[in-house]
Amino acid sequence: MTAAIQTRDLHKRYGHHVALHGLDLTVRPGTVFGLIGPNGAGKTTTLRTLVDIIRPTAGTVSVLGEDPRRGGAALRRRIGFVPGELRLDGRATGHRLLSFYAEVSGPVDRGMVGDLADRLGVDLNRPVRSLSKGNKQKIGLIQAFMHRPELLILDEPTSGLDPLVQREFLQMLREARDAGQTVLLSSHVLSEIQQAADEVAVLADGRVVADGDVASLRLGAVRRVRATLTGADAASVLSRFTQIPGMTETNAAERGDAVLLTGTIEGAIDPLVKALAQYDVHDLTMEEPDLEESVLRLYGDPTSSKPPRVADTPGSGRRQHGVSAKRRGLGEGERERKGGAR
Repeated sequence: MTAAIQTRDLHKRYGHHVALHGLDLTVRPGTVFGLIGPNGAGKTTTLRTLVDIIRPTAGTVSVLGEDPRRGGAALRRRIGFVPGELRLDGRATGHRLLSFYAEVSGPVDRGMVGDLADRLGVDLNRPVRSLSKGNKQKIGLIQAFMHRPELLILDEPTSGLDPLVQREFLQMLREARDAGQTVLLSSHVLSEIQQAADEVAVLADGRVVADGDVASLRLGAVRRVRATLTGADAASVLSRFTQIPGMTETNAAERGDAVLLTGTIEGAIDPLVKALAQYDVHDLTMEEPDLEESVLRLYGDPTSSKPPRVADTPGSGRRQHGVSAKRRGLGEGERERKGGAR
């Protein structure tokens, strides 16, 4: 089966700044693929390369089986694209603007534009320049979805949208996938990726530092533990559980006749279970980290020559590295670096 998107050893350099370092990506047809990473990771540069807005310095790119540099208008009609910083202006109404886009992108089913406008809650009779950022974003989504393209490339598509519209957007993604369309979704809203994506690649400094299915990213050997125990005092409980391999952030406190134990366990949980069996356990909670916590642990040393797939990493199936809060940031309004990288 031909990949919907495939990049091999993709490099992009802006002067002395290297935005992409040998990027390898494969997106299977009919899937939703999430692309996540901190500011400046190279997400927008990657997406712009796929739609031939910018040209790579080295490496190969295949989109729907074609080189985007040679596919021309015929290939672009098969793609729905929402840029990261959508700019819509002018006196034209939403209806008129979308009519123009329909002539460019290809045939649109009768009533499709109106249905999408109703779902997203945007008035297409108003001049585009009078619309808020969120309503302009809705028009951008309509133009991407309305001709039912084979491939949707969406860069921060829910920027400026309220939670109810974000939920409707996620439903649109599911419907697109069910219809056989492929979606490449770049987002800093990790809950979006968690709910919508089948597979995820994590970028840092222009490299894939981990990739795999969403379940693998969330799973792992990192679990938060909270237990209420009797049969010992807090000091002895703390001493016992701090000796367990992989147990960190361990704390034990007296709670009446019981001891409240909290901590984080990474790796095999069998030693933890055996230690708990020595006490009367009145309550036990073990929580898996959400995608955000898992992803922050994946941002790591980008100089590694072979970033592993999540499922291939020893132990939890994840890379772990220390990173600064600045590098881990996933704030809104991700801006391009000098030279166009982001």
